[in-house]
Amino acid sequence: MEPIVGMFYSTVEGNCRRLLSMIADMSQEELDYKGPNQTYNSTAQLIRHLTYVDLNWVFRIKNESIPALLEKKYGPLLDENNEIPSIVGISLKQLLSDYDEVFHMFKSVCMQLTDKHLNTIIPYENDASATIRWGIWHIADHNRYHQAHINQLRKWYKEKRKITNGKSIPTLT
Repeated sequence: MEPIVGMFYSTVEGNCRRLLSMIADMSQEELDYKGPNQTYNSTAQLIRHLTYVDLNWVFRIKNESIPALLEKKYGPLLDENNEIPSIVGISLKQLLSDYDEVFHMFKSVCMQLTDKHLNTIIPYENDASATIRWGIWHIADHNRYHQAHINQLRKWYKEKRKITNGKSIPTLT
């Protein structure tokens, strides 16, 4: 990998590793937990969302459309209510396998890029455009952004699960 491409790639890779270490021990219940009153996106939803958004960037960088098979497997970005699609019961192993598959596509694309490619303008959302450099940075930033959500979900879940001798321990906030 060329030096600057490698630097950007490493930022994405580091965030992916951090995410994986954060969620490695999650139970299915915690993975599907949607926060107090079930009003937030679950960790499962956020992982699938990250997977799909990263997939979009891979194909933007390649200047190709997402193949229908991958679109069906990972999409859509939003449901009919303009929200991250709800998913329940998909195992952590499956979510991480899917995420890993897209990450390897991303790595493969980065291996083909030169530092000069980073300034290439590519289509983005709503007829906007971005450089490949910005796109890769966005992948890393977007991952960190949702890690904060996952950390909050974990905190809420652990507070909910605090039990001693069958009785909940009150928490101070």
